[in-house]
This record gives sequence, structure tokens and C-alpha cells, in this order.
Amino acid sequence: MALEAGDTEQEDNHDDRLITKSSNGKMESGQETQSSEGEEEEEEEEEDEEPRLKYASLTKHLRPVYRNGDATSAFLVGGDKMVIGTHDGNIHVLSLPSYTSIRVYHAHSMSVSAVSISPFPPPLPAPRPNANTRLVSAQKSSPAPSIPGTSKRSTPGRSPQPPPVPITASNQIYIATSSIDGNVCVASLTDPKDVMLRNFGRPLQGVALSPDYKNDHSYLSGGLAGNLILTVGGRSGTSSKSNAGAGAAATASGWLGAIGLGSNTGQDTILHSGEGAIRTIQWSLSGKYVVWVNEKGIKLMRSNLHLETHESESAWKRINHIDHPNRAVWEEMAGVWKPQAKWIDETGLETDDLDMGPMNGLQRKSQSQNSHGSGAPLPKSTAGRKRSEKLLVGWGDTIWITNVLPRGASSGKGAGKIARVEILTILRTDCIVSGVSLYTPSLLVVLAYVPPGENVSSPQSTPTRGRHRRQNALQPEIRLIDVETQEEVSVADTLNFSRYESLSATDYHLDVLPAMVISQKAASSRGALEIIGGGIWDVGMYPARLFSSSASVESDGSHSAESSSRAPSDLHVVSSVPGSDQLVHPSTLTHGMKIFIQSPYDCVLATKPTLADHFSWLDTHAMYEQAWNLLDQHPEAAGDSSEASTESTPSTPTRAPAKGQGTLLDFFLDDKSQTTVSGSGQRNLNSHVEREKRRIGELWIQQLTKHNDWSKAGATCGKVLTTGDHWEHWVWVFAQADKFEEITPYVPSTQLQPPLPSIVYELLLGYYVSNDRKRLRGLLERWSTELFDAGPVIEAIQGRLQVGDIGENSIEDGHVGRDWRILMECLAKLYLADGRPAQALRCYIRLKDADIAMRLIGEYHLVDAISDDISDFILLRVSKEQQRSAPMSELEHASREPIRLLAAEAHHGIVRPESVIKQLNTRYGTPNPYLFFYFRALWEGETAIGGQIEGETANRDRKQSLIDERLVATEGKALVSDHADTALPLFAEYDRRLLMNFLKTSQTYTLDFASKICKQRKYIPELVYLLSKEGRMTEALRLIIDEIGDVRQAISFAKEQGDQSLWDDLLNYSMNKPSFIRGLLEEVGTSIDPVKLVRKIPEGLEIEGLKGGLKRIIREYEIQHSISEGVARVLRGEVAAAMADKGKGLNKGIKFEIGVTNKDPITMHNPRTGRPRQVKKGYCPGCEKAFLPEDTELLISFPCQHIFHLPCLLSVDGKEREDIPASLMNLDWQSEFDRSIGPKVDHAALIRNQVDQGCPLENRDAG
Repeated sequence: MALEAGDTEQEDNHDDRLITKSSNGKMESGQETQSSEGEEEEEEEEEDEEPRLKYASLTKHLRPVYRNGDATSAFLVGGDKMVIGTHDGNIHVLSLPSYTSIRVYHAHSMSVSAVSISPFPPPLPAPRPNANTRLVSAQKSSPAPSIPGTSKRSTPGRSPQPPPVPITASNQIYIATSSIDGNVCVASLTDPKDVMLRNFGRPLQGVALSPDYKNDHSYLSGGLAGNLILTVGGRSGTSSKSNAGAGAAATASGWLGAIGLGSNTGQDTILHSGEGAIRTIQWSLSGKYVVWVNEKGIKLMRSNLHLETHESESAWKRINHIDHPNRAVWEEMAGVWKPQAKWIDETGLETDDLDMGPMNGLQRKSQSQNSHGSGAPLPKSTAGRKRSEKLLVGWGDTIWITNVLPRGASSGKGAGKIARVEILTILRTDCIVSGVSLYTPSLLVVLAYVPPGENVSSPQSTPTRGRHRRQNALQPEIRLIDVETQEEVSVADTLNFSRYESLSATDYHLDVLPAMVISQKAASSRGALEIIGGGIWDVGMYPARLFSSSASVESDGSHSAESSSRAPSDLHVVSSVPGSDQLVHPSTLTHGMKIFIQSPYDCVLATKPTLADHFSWLDTHAMYEQAWNLLDQHPEAAGDSSEASTESTPSTPTRAPAKGQGTLLDFFLDDKSQTTVSGSGQRNLNSHVEREKRRIGELWIQQLTKHNDWSKAGATCGKVLTTGDHWEHWVWVFAQADKFEEITPYVPSTQLQPPLPSIVYELLLGYYVSNDRKRLRGLLERWSTELFDAGPVIEAIQGRLQVGDIGENSIEDGHVGRDWRILMECLAKLYLADGRPAQALRCYIRLKDADIAMRLIGEYHLVDAISDDISDFILLRVSKEQQRSAPMSELEHASREPIRLLAAEAHHGIVRPESVIKQLNTRYGTPNPYLFFYFRALWEGETAIGGQIEGETANRDRKQSLIDERLVATEGKALVSDHADTALPLFAEYDRRLLMNFLKTSQTYTLDFASKICKQRKYIPELVYLLSKEGRMTEALRLIIDEIGDVRQAISFAKEQGDQSLWDDLLNYSMNKPSFIRGLLEEVGTSIDPVKLVRKIPEGLEIEGLKGGLKRIIREYEIQHSISEGVARVLRGEVAAAMADKGKGLNKGIKFEIGVTNKDPITMHNPRTGRPRQVKKGYCPGCEKAFLPEDTELLISFPCQHIFHLPCLLSVDGKEREDIPASLMNLDWQSEFDRSIGPKVDHAALIRNQVDQGCPLENRDAG
């Protein structure tokens, strides 16, 4: 198939229309059917289904392949390589994901029919820090040789050969191609000399390299001859012919080659033949099995790889055979339809979780991982543990899904065989399968070719004799088929390939690049990976660069000599090539499975849609709710911002790639091994993601309001709106539609940037002032007063209260005054927010909210604000019901706090008692319990000040605290005394005990007024006290005797007064009262002369207990007499003991230090005062001379240890005293007092008179 001149120039215009959507998954050429209106509606619904695959044209990236009018005939993808064979026999090896040409060579003279590589899949670049890139020295200067036996076009002025392919792990592969020219070409990617060409004499349709070709140099091939041939050996750089069926000559050649005398052209062995042309051959991923398809059916064979010792005879033994369907069309077309055989790597499948459309597959299931981090075949020990291998065969209109189980894997039928084949599913389709693979464990991806004007499954579709005009072919389709239900899960996608009208089913190819499961350790070892070459891993991140390894190719050849002479460590330097400014398609850089579809003139890549694709589809189909939720959960779905900075070269190779870009390793990584690290936790409102969220949110709200779903629209506003201007717009929209209830709950309660205008909040609050007071209270609790101006709302509430329909007694929903209370609470809160606490306090007083009112008074010092409303303030905690029926104790407890506060402020003078008395008397009249509570709090010092003082002095001296409390109580008594006549009747009414205390303490009340009240209330003890205070003792005593009748009180009253006349009156008043007489005998004691009392008793008067009373008097006198004698005796003993102690002291001698020469003072203590004193022993403090034995002066000693000369003592002040007798000053002690005692006593008395004050030095210090 040759391209006409200028065809490639039309590809650019064709790429954008490669994919269209089929309405029913089936296409028929030349037929136009008329659809009914119902079918059109169904068709529109199907068109709205979200695509499960995303397609991207790669034709632009493969322009070198289509150069010179060439067209592709075979291709294969594996690892990081794409190998394409063309109708001109050229082989193109491309690097993924850059699609940069690694190597191009001419291998055949006719169309390439099959491609195979070994190992398959090729290994990915592995993190080996010590593995430097090496070049073969033979490649430095000589151009790569041509393939032996192939004709190569000679082009004048041909540019030099491109630089050699670096020898890396991922590049060390072999590529085998077969062609209808009968040749098989096996070439090394890295060594142009390592190439073999073998001719089999018949057109070939399939070739399969051994997975271990590097060691065993074997491969399988087959074609129209019907022989499955195993070729082993061969010499590099040679062209040979097949020796299959050559008999003895082949045997001899093989024998001579074995001893080194032959030509070593390799040996061909026919493993199977005689069943028609062989169309495909595939080696299993483990290398254990081989599948091929001929005209009779599907064959499976055990290979010679990974055989245990006891399995050596199983090599190249056939395992099973599956016949093709027994239908007439198959007999005709079995040799025409090209079968597609695919061994499935189940670790690289997408997941079956597709409930949320195509996006759920982005997170892959955790499956077994290849510890080598590459797609190379498993080692023998690992492969032996694999339980089964899945094989997928699509042939004609039928698809087979089978499992191949190794020996011993089954205990049922077939156990003990080489292996057993289980047919899991056979699907029959209405198309010809041009390509097939597993997309998920339960979904097949099928490249469907529908022949024009015929049904492939119908027996009547066989061609008839005669001349027929060729019908144009239909466009191929990609179908996703559920394996279990055998039905398509979505509408088929039609691929609008170039010149599809002239193509057949064999012209299309499908291959899959599974998502390789790389270990987390390998995926995170970026530093080690870059040692291999910094630029090799940045092809996805910076597509303008090309690989320095397999992708470093220059079309002008100028790089060849330089690269060959460059040190291996410099190979990572990236060179540019023409066209390198063309960016790699973003779909190539996505993770997950990649499905490649080839036609002779186009290439398409199918991948699972990304989050951005899903978002775009939702946006396009006006599914704004799902689109916004997607952005909220996955911000990356918004794609890159148009304001993103231009791409620049990173300063270090470890810099993380930007969004939407990736490295080569990321290209093959499974999504499971990816780790997303969020950047700044702070949301940027101007970021691309936030702008998209706002845009979608606005569209979502518009959609809801258009459908009159205002409730959900309001909730959506709370979710999606983030700026003040947007909120303002939508609040006005809801307000104009009278939908306040729908939007209010979601209005922001915090400040936005830019802020939401306060008028928005005021509008909503004003609405609820008039319509819903309960909601108004809730909004004011939720919204900070910083969000709006309180003034307009206050005016709205005041206006609503002035209307008159809402008051303390109005009833709302069975609750009295509910709305009035709500409005007052809101008004008080707004007053506080507006800086008017006094008005707020009045509201709380009216509401009787004592806790808040007291707190406000304390915080803002608002006592003066209540001076005009004292009565209501006192009743803060007193309800109306309590005012009517509550006992005094309850009223006292309820009004205690305000009463004490008023009492405290009376001390400060802020709220004077006169104001309290006036307002309470005006409000309640008399009796007034609240005024009584006020007076009592003042009188007893129960004030807030008292408590405050006690709290403040908790850590001070308790004595000072008590003093402060007494001062408060004293001042309070003085305040009450100023209004004594007002307080007196209240005390008489409510607290008689306090009345007596008041009468005894206060001196300011009117006695007559007090006596009158006491007489009215018959308060006899109080009246007795008042009469006694007036001096009317006799009347007072008469009241005690007549009214009270308490002899003890009468006696106590008489004792208190100490007036003998009262005792006489008491005796006189009691003589006609036997009980009083007895009481006097028992209680009077010694206060009355008992003889006088007995004589006063009338004769003949019978007194009960008289004898006992007399005995008690006598006994008391005896006790008193005994006590008196004892006291006198004790007193005499104490006086005698004191006199004896004094005598002993006087008789004691006094020690005088005479002749002391040490002048240093010593510390001595005064025995009387205990104070220390510096004393010079042996020296007179007056003259400061030492005492000598020959001194004639009299020495006087004091208890403080000071010893004076008598003259020095008498003249201690430095001058002689005038009042000192001369006889004392001139006394001669030795001459006059030697023998006689009398003069000594006289002179001692004189000295005592002079020194009666004690030691003058001690007295001076004390003074």
C-alpha cells in the first residue's frame, strides 16, 4: 500500500477529526435509515453518555514513519519502545513517550507482516547508580552496515548515519520481523552488525522471538506454507536460507556446524504443519508456552524454556487445540481473517470500579509487583510459582478467553498433563476483530471492523459468482464489551482514520501498553535514577529535549563524531533535533493503560480519561453539580492555569515536574505507586482552581434558580460562593424573588475578602424583625455584630415594638410575650454592640435577666443607671407569681443580690438611701418587705462591699479584715439611724429580734413613737426596755411582773439597774404571789438580805417549796462563806511567799571585780529586761576608773551589772545635784559605820531615795 504524493500534508487537517461517536456501535455503508422521533431521542441520550476512553492522534509525531509515501503494516509496543514495520520493508524503532526515532533500518523488500522483540516486554531503565552508558568502539566512525540480502534505496546526497544507540538495559533488545518476501530479519537494537536474515521461500505471516533469544538464538516463524518452524542458531551479519525439509543436507550441515566445520547458518525444525496457513505466533509472557493460529484453529504448545528435570520430554509438545467455529462463513474466511493472539499481563489492567464513570479507574488495585521493576520475563523460580497465564484470541467474529494452567495446577480432569487449557469465555460479535485486549478484568477492548453491506456472522454473506463493485469500507470502531454479559457497556467509538474507505480488517492493529507496577522503592529513588543520565528521565517533563540514550538522534549527522569521542559521563547532555520543539501529546504522559490503534496512515492513542477530561465533559453537558464536587475533591481536574509561568530548565535534576508533566519512569508507573503531596494548605482565591470553582458554582446556582429549586440553590450558595461581591449579587437575587428563607441560613458568618457589605445583613435582619422573631434571634447569635451596622436594626426593632401588637402580654403560639422577649433580647444585644450599655441594662432589667444585668453593672459600672428604676432592679429575680404568694424567705433569697448592691452603693453615695426609700414606698407602700431587706442589709453590713473587702483581704491579717467589716457595719447602722422612724416599724413587722437590737443600739428614733408601736404590738420586752430607757423603772418592773410573770427576768432587771428601791418594790409586789416568793428564794442569791426577805413573807401564807428555797439560801451563804475563807487563806500564803523571796534577795551578797586590768568590754544581759549591754568589768562607768582594793568610796551595783562609785553615781550627769544631802556626799563610811547599824540603815534609805529610778545608763538608753 503506497501513499500518494501530498497525502502526508493532509494529515494535519485530519488529526483533529480522527474520532467520532457512533450512536449504536454499528455502522453500515451505503444505507441510510429513517429513524422515528423516539429513536432520535434515544440516540441523543446515548450521545450524552460520557466516553470511557480518551483518544489522541499520534500521526503528527510519526511523520518520519510515513515519509516518502510509506505506510505501516505491522507494529508492536512494549516497555519504552514502539516498533513499526512498513509496506516498504522499513523498521522504525521509536522511544516512548517522546516518539523520537531511535533507529531506522531497511529489513525487507516487501510489506512487514509481523514484529517480535526479545525480551518482551523490554526492561525499563533501572536505577543502577554505577551503570554508565557505554558505546561500542566499532561504531565510532563506520556507518551501520545494510541488512544482508536486502535491497536498499540509494538517495543522492544521503546524510551521514545517526549516532549509535547507547548500550543501556532498556536498549539491549532484539527485534525480529517477518515479511511476505519470505524473510525473517533478526537485529540487535544497539549493535548494527548483530543482524541475521533468513529466507524461508514462502510468504511469512508470523514470527516470535524466544524470550531468551540473547542466549539460545531461537525463534518461531510461519506463514502460507503452513509450517511452524523453530530456528536455532545462525551467524550474525549473514543471510541464509531455511534448511527446513532439506533432509540429509541439513543434518550434515548441522553436524559439521556442531564440530566447527560447517557454515553455522542455523538449524530449522518443523514443529507442526499440514493445517493451512499460519497467521500469528505468540510466545507467552513467562516463556513457557507458545500459541499459533492456522486455518484449522488455535494451537498451544509447551516450549523448551523453564523446564524442570522431569519435564525435559515435554519440550515442544502440543498442549491443546481449539477448533474454529463450525459455520459456513468460517470455512470460506478462516484463511483470510487475521487472528489476534494476546497474552495478558493481569497486573497492568485497569480496575473494574467504574461506578463514577471513567474516573474511578485512576486508582488502581494493589496487585502483585515485579520486584525487578521492569517488564522482563520472570526468572525461573518466579515463573514456576505463577499459577496460570491468560490468553486472549480474537479471530473473525469470535473472541476466546482462556487460562493456561501449568502441570499440577489442577486436581481434576487434565491433571498430570503438560498443562491444561481452560476456556473461560467465547464471545461472538457482529464484526471482524482487528484487535483485542483486556481493558479491565471484566471488560474487553475490541477494535471492530464492520464489512460494508454484509453480516459476518450470516451464512448468506458468502460471496456469489459474478462481477461485483467494491463497496467503500466503514470506519473502524472501539468497543468495550462486558465479558460476563457479552454486551457493550457504552456506545462504540468510531475512529475516523484517513482513507478508511479503502482499508480492510487486516490493515488495522491494536496493541496495549499496560501500566507497569513499579515498587515504591524504585519509584521514590529518583536520585539514583538520574545517575544514569539527568536528561533521560526528563523527556516527559521537558519534551523539547530528547534522550541522550536511545533518543539522541540528529538528522544532520553532525553529532556522530562528537558523541563517539565524548566520555561516558557526558552522555546525559541533551542534543536537539529538527522538530524537537513539538510537544509530546499530554495523553502520552498519563498513567494507566495505553491502547495504541494503528492504520496504514494514522496512529491513535486511547487512554482512560483524566480528571480534567471528566471535568470538561461535565462542564460541557451542564452537569455543574458533579463538576463542582469533582473540583472540590480533586483540584487537579481544573488543569493548568493559563497564567502559569513559561517552562524553564530546572536548576537541579531533582526538581519536581510541573502538573501535567512527568518523567519517563512516571510514564510507566501505575497510579497506585504515585504519591501526591499537597503544597500550601492556604487556599489562594485567585488561583486557577478557585476561579474555575467559582465559575462552575455560579453556573450551578443559575441552573437551580432557573428550575425554581431555590432551597438547593441557597445551600449551593453556601458551598460555592467565597467572595463578598458574589454573595451580594446572589442575596439580592434571592431577595427580589422573596426567597429569604432559602438563602439566609447559608450567608457567611465570618468576614470575607473582599468583605460582604453590611447592608446585606441588615436587609436580612430587617426582614426577620417583621416576619420571624425566632429566626432573628438565631441570626444574631450566629452572626457577629462586626458584620453589620447595629443602628438600622435597632431602629427597625424599636419601630416594630411601637406598633403595639407585640407586648409583654401578647400571645404567640401559646406563649405569652414570646416575641416581645425576643425583640427585647435582640435590642439589648444590639445596644451593647452599638456601645450603649446603659440602654442594654434597662432592657435586661425589663426582661428580668439578672445574671446579664448584674454582669453589665459590674463590667461597665452602671449603678447610677438604675437609680431611676430601683424597684424593677430589686425585682430582677422575683416573678409576678412570687410577688403575690411567695413566703418571705423566698423573696429574701430572690432579691438578695440587688439589695446588697444597693446597700453597697449607699456607702459610696451613688444611690442614696433616700432615693431607695422613696421609690420603694411609692411602688409598694407599707408594709414593704423589700425596704426591710434593704434596711437590714445596711444594719448588719450585708453589702457587696463587705464581700469585696473580705475577698480582697483573704491573704491579709484576719484582724484587719474584721476591723474593716466592723467599719462597714458601723457605717450601715449610721445610715439606718438616719431613717430610724422609717426602719423601726419595718423591723417591728418583719424581725422582732432585730427590733430589740435596733432599740438598744440606735439613739435617733423617737421614744414615744417606738413605745407606741411596741404597745400596739404588745412587745412587752421591748416596752420594758423603752420604759427603763425613759427612767420609768417601776412601771417597767410592774410590766415584767404583771404581763410577763417571769420572776427571773424581774430579778435580772433589778440586778441590771442596781437600785435598792427596785428590790423593795419587787419584794412588795411579790408578797401576794407565792410563786414569786419561791422564785426569789431560789434565784435572788446574795443580792437581797435573806432575813429581810423571810420577814416580809406574810404569816399563814402557804408557799410551795418554801423549805427547799430556804435550804438553798442557807447553802448558798455557806458556799459563799467557804469561798471567802479559801480566798483569804490563799492570799495570806501568797503574801508570805513574796516576803520570803524578797528577804532572800536582800540577804544575797554582790560580787565586785577589783583590780581588773583588761579594758575590753564584754556583753552582759540585764537580768530584768534581758537586753544585751557592753560592760567593762572592774570599771566605774561614771569616772571610767578601775576599782582598786585601796578605794575608800562606797560602790553601788545594779542588776544590769553596772557598778558605780557612789559619788560618780550621784553626779552621773557631770554636775552635783542640789537636792543631794551634804551628809550623803561627805559620808565617811569607815569611821562612822564600823560598828553601829542604825546609821547604815539611815544612809541606805537616803541612797535609795536618790537611785530609786534604777541604773541611770539603762534609763538613758530606754528613753
